[in-house]
Amino acid sequence: MKGGKLIIFSAPSGSGKTTIVQHLLKQEELNLAFSVSATSRPRRGKEKQGVNYYFMSISQFKKHIKEDDFIEWEEVYRDNFYGTLKTEVERLWAEGKNVIFDIDVVGGLRIKKKFPKETLAVFVKPPSVDELKIRLKKRSTESEEKINMRIAKASVELATAPQFDKIIKNYDLDTALDEAHQLVADFIGVKRK
Repeated sequence: MKGGKLIIFSAPSGSGKTTIVQHLLKQEELNLAFSVSATSRPRRGKEKQGVNYYFMSISQFKKHIKEDDFIEWEEVYRDNFYGTLKTEVERLWAEGKNVIFDIDVVGGLRIKKKFPKETLAVFVKPPSVDELKIRLKKRSTESEEKINMRIAKASVELATAPQFDKIIKNYDLDTALDEAHQLVADFIGVKRK
């Protein structure tokens, strides 16, 4: 696999990484394309196949694992698999794009390890674990049990922050968006407007 740059944004759920990634995708000078992950979890709300995720059954996901179709994959929660298909990154690189990921910390670090020179790995740090819980509850997409699982996982994820190239502290969204834009522009060698 050979192509453009890889830009990873990882964080505990509710930290704001998706908001940051969506903002960066709108900045045309960065020439970014979103890497859609594969998952075995069910769709939520208005999620669309091939837009939010490539939804597949557990058996389909395991077949892709066996056939070495993923750059990285992980069983994030029991029977909830997530992964990055090699074909997805190859497709975006063939379009001449830099690939941006909104991905869990383990997956992000695995990609960084496989492509150290091509990858910028950014960790988005939330104001606090309490603030994460508030944000997750406001989403109204998951049960209290799922939220508690995500909060428990957040402590482990926060401990990985020093392994990333950069850490953005998302205490103020506008500041975090500006910092993320500058980091990505510098990494890919684009002068900001």
